[in-house]
Amino acid sequence: MAQDWLVLELTNSGTYLGIVTAIQFTPVLFFSLHGGALADRFDKRKLLIGTNALGAFSAITLGTLVITEQIALWHVFALAAVLGISTAIDAPVRQAFAGEIVGHDDLPNAVSLNSANFNAGRLVGPALSGLLIAAFGTGPSFLVNGISYLFAIGALLAMNEKEFFQQDRPKSMTNVQEGLRYALARPDIYVVMLMVFFLGTFGLNFQIFNALMATKEFGKGPASYGLLGTFVAIGSFSGAIASARLERFRKTRFVILAGGAFAIAIMVLSIMPNYTAYAIFLPICGVTALTTMITANSIVQVNSDPAIRGRVMGIYLFIFMGGTPVGSPVIGIMAELIGIRLTIAACGAICLISTIVIWLKYKDRVDVPADISVAAVLKSANRNQKD
Repeated sequence: MAQDWLVLELTNSGTYLGIVTAIQFTPVLFFSLHGGALADRFDKRKLLIGTNALGAFSAITLGTLVITEQIALWHVFALAAVLGISTAIDAPVRQAFAGEIVGHDDLPNAVSLNSANFNAGRLVGPALSGLLIAAFGTGPSFLVNGISYLFAIGALLAMNEKEFFQQDRPKSMTNVQEGLRYALARPDIYVVMLMVFFLGTFGLNFQIFNALMATKEFGKGPASYGLLGTFVAIGSFSGAIASARLERFRKTRFVILAGGAFAIAIMVLSIMPNYTAYAIFLPICGVTALTTMITANSIVQVNSDPAIRGRVMGIYLFIFMGGTPVGSPVIGIMAELIGIRLTIAACGAICLISTIVIWLKYKDRVDVPADISVAAVLKSANRNQKD
């Protein structure tokens, strides 16, 4: 939140807000696939310690520049890119690491619990950040964020490796192309990735939606903007808790239907008449978004062969997060040209149309194969190509 507010303070421009978001997520296009390969090859815990250290450096440096009044827009761009590199490697490694911590049987619930824990922080974080910015400026907020990374590093160092569910690692660097062939041979997985692309690119842009609605439509300050993030998190937290109880719905068809509900919620959000109504409706967007995304995440993780899971998750996150560099600048520019309300409505409409097309084309082709091993899936794909 602090980064978004800082950009608005420096530029008062939705276009620049979209650009800095794009810069932060652009490294995903270059590093997330290789991050997944690293997850299959190297010690995941050590990789996560490194990525958290990089995140701490980015936040603390940015906070220091703001406090010393040396900050310039190019600093924000550069450090957003550093954070993006950290995130691009961290995300697939962290997702694959869950399987080593809890094992295959408990993995779906672990995904839901992780999201619930994350969103519990988001319940309090945006509001506290908004209050902190209002009272002291954006600098201290960045420093607090930087310190939070140090706690994560401490937790990783405290883990007992002997208690992990160990998985065999390849002795040489793994093949990213093998992960791509595996995912493309699994309609139940690549249809989920298609849904995630459209929803992630056009729907999950609350940081831009909320920032521009709060400032340009409702004339609010940082505390009110931060509170909007808390309202999103209320719904997200509820969706994460609900997902843990929806095991029988963890199917690709459910992802498509839930994604359609989220698209409709985004369209309705665009017509909320005032700040209060907008804030009250945000939890509905949050619960539909997180129910969809957690189910999608669980399907890809649980239904992938553990030997290739890191690479498949790298592809998943490449598609999910890689759409943001495309969507964010477009959304920022659209907001400048036609207003933020019409922009939100258009994003919801794109998500809904995409969902309908995907449902009509793939609804009967998304069952999980009996054997999900790499050898069996690729052998079946080769046989189908010959036929």
